Amino acid sequence: MSEFFDSLETRDPDVRERALMASLPQALSLAAAAAPAIARQFAGIDPRGIDSRAALAQLPVRRKHQLLEDQQASRAGAGEPGAAKAMGGYAATGWGPGMARVFASPGPIYEPEGSRADYWRFARALYAAGFRPGQLAYNCFSYHFTPAGSMMETAAHAVGCTVFPGGTGQTEQQVRAIADLAPAGYTGTPSFLKIILEKADEMGIALPSLKRALVSGEAFPPSLRDWLAGRGIAGYQSYGSADLGLIAFETAARDGLVLGEDIILEIVRPGTGDPVPDGEVGEVVVTTLNPDYPLVRFGTGDLSAVLPGASPCGRTNTRIRGWLGRADQTTKVRGMFVHPSQVAEIVARHPEIVRARLVVGGAMGADTMTFRAETRTPDPALAARVAQTVRDITKLRADVQWAAPGELPNDGKVIEDARSYS
Repeated sequence: MSEFFDSLETRDPDVRERALMASLPQALSLAAAAAPAIARQFAGIDPRGIDSRAALAQLPVRRKHQLLEDQQASRAGAGEPGAAKAMGGYAATGWGPGMARVFASPGPIYEPEGSRADYWRFARALYAAGFRPGQLAYNCFSYHFTPAGSMMETAAHAVGCTVFPGGTGQTEQQVRAIADLAPAGYTGTPSFLKIILEKADEMGIALPSLKRALVSGEAFPPSLRDWLAGRGIAGYQSYGSADLGLIAFETAARDGLVLGEDIILEIVRPGTGDPVPDGEVGEVVVTTLNPDYPLVRFGTGDLSAVLPGASPCGRTNTRIRGWLGRADQTTKVRGMFVHPSQVAEIVARHPEIVRARLVVGGAMGADTMTFRAETRTPDPALAARVAQTVRDITKLRADVQWAAPGELPNDGKVIEDARSYS
């Protein structure tokens, strides 16, 4: 049996990129025609002309808070009840055979599940984690409100596995079911797997059948990965969201996360829609080619960076470093909010600046701001102009401190809160 889910995973990267870009114009045209919210996002741009990453980058990034606001406004407005009204014009499919389920994430934000096999595209992640046809997968993601349970169940079916819907809680019953059924692997959060195994120890019940796990939904630190390995369980992480489905997954190489085959990923400077060079930390932005729920340049709010080269596992798609924090670094200074987009606007007004971050310091009640900026042409006159721009945009004063290009940390931060709260 192949070590890859299908031949798409080992395509020449140039072939993959050409295929993705060739599919964009039609996919975006259909999305704009069927989903009014996506049509508004184009704002006069013809989707038929978007056939490259540069053209895609002309579109504004749509972030989760905007998705929530659009859905709330739609549900409160006039119009006939239905999927379009409930989901703010983002759904391209209505209630009926084309939409198998609808889920709710905190907000609430409602997301549809289409009737296609492996709708959320997690089968690749399961396969990379060692799940194979004919095995039993023990699924401990929730089946209620949020789509995580269905994500893993539909993926397991696509791989050829049978699924036990364990859900969450009831740890003693979980232990007994695992002991009785002898599943080959676990899907769920890593912390709940640890709780189950510790409960099994307490009950004196061995669970030797568990050899693999695909975990998601929270951090999976190396210490917990090693703890599972010490019990004979190879744990792998996957990265996705209720809006987008699978984004990337870990492989046996243990060297970054490999992107799914059906998405276009960009890393942009926080607070902007501007792509950053490979290797630089920024916000993860994803475009899906999902005909039922097309999301275009959707900002996840997560920080990551592209890794160079291909994975040693043989999969040729782009790799990212994994989750590196949150991109929304909005901070309150002297009673006023300062946003990453404001830092981006300051940089945009001064082409001499390569990169910048706003450092908020001082003790509680005595905030200070330092605008640290990389430039090749530092001088006092430019510093004075930048300081005035900071004041014009944020309505706050800041000292300007120059740095050489490449000197600022590559961590995706454009606002750093360095205040003391002790």
